[in-house]
Amino acid sequence: MVCSSILKKYMPTKEVEDLNDYYALTSEEQMAVIKDNTVLEAKGICVDGKAYLDYNTVHDALNERFYWDANENVLLYTTPTDLVTVNAGENRYFVTKAENATDYTITRMDGDTLYVAIDFVQQYTNMAYTYFESPNRVVITTAAGDKEVTAAKKDTEIREKGGIKSPILKQVKKGENLAVIETGDTWSKVASEDGVVGYVKTKFVGDTETVTAASVTNGYTEEFTHIKKDAAINMGWHQVTNMDANGKIASVLSATKGMNVISPTWFYLNDSNGDVASLASLDYVNYCHQNGVEVWGLISNLENPDASSTEVLTHTSKRQNLVNQIIALAIQYDLDGVNVDFEALEGAVGDGYIQFIRELSLKCANNGLVLSVDNYVPTASSSFYNRAEQARFADYVVIMGYDEHYAGSDAGSVASIGFVKNGVSDTIAEGVPAEQIVLGMPFYTRVWALTPKDTAGDSVEAASDDYVSYDTTSQALGMDDVQKLLTTNGAVASWSDADGQNYAEYVNAGVTYKVWIEDASSLELKLQVMKENGLAGASFWKLGLENPGVWDTIIKYVN
Repeated sequence: MVCSSILKKYMPTKEVEDLNDYYALTSEEQMAVIKDNTVLEAKGICVDGKAYLDYNTVHDALNERFYWDANENVLLYTTPTDLVTVNAGENRYFVTKAENATDYTITRMDGDTLYVAIDFVQQYTNMAYTYFESPNRVVITTAAGDKEVTAAKKDTEIREKGGIKSPILKQVKKGENLAVIETGDTWSKVASEDGVVGYVKTKFVGDTETVTAASVTNGYTEEFTHIKKDAAINMGWHQVTNMDANGKIASVLSATKGMNVISPTWFYLNDSNGDVASLASLDYVNYCHQNGVEVWGLISNLENPDASSTEVLTHTSKRQNLVNQIIALAIQYDLDGVNVDFEALEGAVGDGYIQFIRELSLKCANNGLVLSVDNYVPTASSSFYNRAEQARFADYVVIMGYDEHYAGSDAGSVASIGFVKNGVSDTIAEGVPAEQIVLGMPFYTRVWALTPKDTAGDSVEAASDDYVSYDTTSQALGMDDVQKLLTTNGAVASWSDADGQNYAEYVNAGVTYKVWIEDASSLELKLQVMKENGLAGASFWKLGLENPGVWDTIIKYVN
């Protein structure tokens, strides 16, 4: 009995696990999905002999360019030149206006889950796949890079875990090819060619070979083109809040030097159907053209609080209405480009927003319009703006290199040099080519007022460790107004190397004022960042707030 117990303890189990249980398949239609030697948690389905993947797997693991509008039941894919449209449950699709058909249903709904035929996904995605039965599973390969492969040294088994008591998943024949995922002293993690991922004894793993796999290709190629300006971009945003302001364009231009693009704030989202309000003027455009200045009309989502950006961007019919109206206005007013300034979006609308940029880019390109998109400096909370994907479709990505500190924040610089440098380097690191980046810089300064609280020390709140004994407010002023304010209050500025700008502080009527000054000196450091990184140019918010002398500094770097 003792011998029998000892033998049993050290004998490998012969238990074979049902692969349906291993893959957690609960119905005949369900299909396991193995991508690049990883078993995904999400399941596909097999219907009428065709393999389908759920939309989230398609979007998140294979090709983010597929866009599903659950509100209007339409699947979209944007190529560099066309919009592909598939209505749910159909075997036909449209490439722009050209109708095409397949011999299978392209999309299927199961409750709230959309499934997309893998053959259709592969049509626009460089990937390879093999389908296996008993149980249903699809093995997908997309990854490039170095991979370790081997051939089994003898007949053996792949077990679910590293240990002789772990159930057997698959019998492996001598010489069978395996991908080696991890090599351990006793057990190694491997993947078979038919999608079983588990462990074999390391001593049965043959010599490994490093294979450098190029990107899997099935012949689908994409080539993005962009409208690029020959000269560095020197752009100014012109805030226009009424039609009368358009009549001042002559004086606005005459106050600048070397500016070759102006972006008037003419258009804004005016309702939740995608309709656009306009303050545009053809006379304004004609005057700019006569003076060698291009006009990139700005479209914003901030002016009408009753207009829901989320509603418009997540409904294809409304989003495309917005796109069509922008293009119609650009043609009507003979614009050279469009500047998109959609801010304060929620993360949940990120896919709809980037689809808006894709769709707008196609129509801009077809009409010879430059498309530029304004962006915050990269942060974790703004990653859904997907600047790398913007750069594939838009001509220019504009970094709004300001509002480091803003109305309602703690006191600090509008745009310290470190903030600007990081904004540029982080944007490039996200995948935006430097030659497509326009660096936005401020012509304004915030004057911060720190006013002591009357009740300081008299309340329970005041006793807390994080209590602030003053209220912080600010106002934005142009360059000349800031200098007048400092002179009036006898404040003397001194240079701050850390901030890359002059700093001044003074007290008036018990209120402490702190000022991180934007002037020609601070602007020159930012322009140097632009030059050193080989960026496409600069833009300035906003025209009219600058001291005229700063243009002499600007033209040293952009002309």
